[in-house]
Amino acid sequence: MRPGWDEYFMLIARTVATRATCPRASVGCVLTRERRILTTGYNGAPRGVAHCTDVGCLLVHEHCARATHAEANAIVQGALHGVGLEAATAYCTHQPCTNCSKLFISAGIARIVYEHAYPDPIAAELLAEAGVAIIAFASLETAGRSA
Repeated sequence: MRPGWDEYFMLIARTVATRATCPRASVGCVLTRERRILTTGYNGAPRGVAHCTDVGCLLVHEHCARATHAEANAIVQGALHGVGLEAATAYCTHQPCTNCSKLFISAGIARIVYEHAYPDPIAAELLAEAGVAIIAFASLETAGRSA
């Protein structure tokens, strides 16, 4: 059966996540607009910095400080290649944290579809205040609305 657009882009986000270089989580993000892929990102070390898979994680308060989040890397790809992200939809394998949510808001992302919950009340509050729609992918599948 042919997937709907949300399912299609979420499948791609899952594939992007397989490139992650931090063993603590494999996260992928695909930024789209008008059913076209703008950029992708996965979690891993910044350019020129050793990957967690090679030298281990750099843990600070139980979070890996070596890896950049997938969402931030997707935004950076837009900046590096001159791709505007205004009014884009983000397909994320994991619900964005506060910092990534702030980046999405500032980049003009209009809609976020995520698969795995990462409850963050501050992120939810900021996204709501900014008018960014955030949707659990599972609820789209259940409702049969994989646009």
